[in-house]
Amino acid sequence: MIDIGRLHPSDRAAWEELFRAYIDFYQRVEPDSMYERAWQEFRADTRLHAFGARLDGRLVGITHFFTHANTSAPDTDVCYLQDLYTDADVRGRGVARALIEAVTEWARGRGCSRVYWNTHESNATARLLYDKVAENRGFIRYQIELS
Repeated sequence: MIDIGRLHPSDRAAWEELFRAYIDFYQRVEPDSMYERAWQEFRADTRLHAFGARLDGRLVGITHFFTHANTSAPDTDVCYLQDLYTDADVRGRGVARALIEAVTEWARGRGCSRVYWNTHESNATARLLYDKVAENRGFIRYQIELS
């Protein structure tokens, strides 16, 4: 059975291992300070939020998310699921789906009008799941780095 919930202080090392694997997957390199800042934000659970997925007590998946205002739905916030990662040895066992469902329920409970996320077009494995649980609206993301 998959157990989804907030991250505990004892999850710090396992969370960072999973988050570093996620960052590696997207061929990025981040300073150690980014991991510490993110962990502190998730522990505060005010601006940025995180859930962990456990199988047999072991942290095997993580998701990070937050809400923000939305001009096309001015009476409600929307929830952005920013990061989602599962350990390679548990893929195909429903962990990512359970994490998405948990974020969706969390957002629904806070009155959000939708949950959305991005993934790289080459992430075929994840997109198999995403196409089952959500609608691909065909948007392409552009980005300007400021630092």
